Amino acid sequence: MKFKGKTKADWTAWRKDAQPKFLELLGPFPKKAPLQAEVESSVVDGDLIRERVVFNSEAFMSVPCQVLRPRTMKSDQKNPAILCSHGHGAFGKDPVAGIRAGNDYIQNIQDHNYNYGEQMAKAGFLTISPDLRVFGERRDGIDPFPGRDACNVNFIKGALLGIYTLTLNIWDFKCCIDYLETRPEVDKNRIGMMGLSQGGTMTTFTAAAEPRIKAADIIGYVNPWRSFAITRSNFCGSQIVPGVFRYFDTDDIAGLIAPRPLLLEMGIYDNCFPIQDLLKGYAGVKRIYQAAGVADKLWADIHSGPHAFAGNRAFEFFRKYL
Repeated sequence: MKFKGKTKADWTAWRKDAQPKFLELLGPFPKKAPLQAEVESSVVDGDLIRERVVFNSEAFMSVPCQVLRPRTMKSDQKNPAILCSHGHGAFGKDPVAGIRAGNDYIQNIQDHNYNYGEQMAKAGFLTISPDLRVFGERRDGIDPFPGRDACNVNFIKGALLGIYTLTLNIWDFKCCIDYLETRPEVDKNRIGMMGLSQGGTMTTFTAAAEPRIKAADIIGYVNPWRSFAITRSNFCGSQIVPGVFRYFDTDDIAGLIAPRPLLLEMGIYDNCFPIQDLLKGYAGVKRIYQAAGVADKLWADIHSGPHAFAGNRAFEFFRKYL
């Protein structure tokens, strides 16, 4: 079901079949539960207000988040918000939200310019940074499966029941948007999403599945499955659903975000996803956006940096489209 067309009619026909197939591959989402959101703490941190928020995404499942907003943001005015996903790392949401709980956190932020949740809040957006399942506060302990990736173990456990970690995380992010819509200072029609690495996976899949995301910044992710998953095995059980490569490559899934605005950030010295693979993915997404007649809505930031948030165009991008 890979997109091979050239015209808007080709894109329209492809999307009509591709979108439901994509959702079918994700499998069932959990049953909706009352959010019962609680702001457990709220502190002033320089120019920001930093809140710890916890809400329910399904029965017996809570999602801890960091919510940041400028101190000058008024609750009687509607403002844009950005859902910020972390990548594959033990600290989960904390570095993205700018929490510097120790030297390891500080180094993590420096290595990847990782505090984009904090940076975007300082730029005037309300940001929400949740923990993915298996990460941060939602880990199974410090080292629950010695010598093994907890993502892979939990993927296998879920597969026995016909549920997948990626799908559950998409559901949690949909619930993040539900929560944002309850905030008086958030304009529900101006919600974006961004994420690095596994956060790029989450941004790709969530934005493809969730039309309430109006603009997305995928950082260091869209590269062909054959290169990073089949050849290099550089992925984990939290980033796939069974059978997906039979129907779609990563550029197709990112292409499902069209006609909404999309920014792709690609580092020339990315040691996780080689630049030649990222450029192949970008070319595939570009073909879809051109066919859809919205080539101007696809932005690219090809930068001379590593596997990191560059931010050369992200602030301008979200200011324009949110």
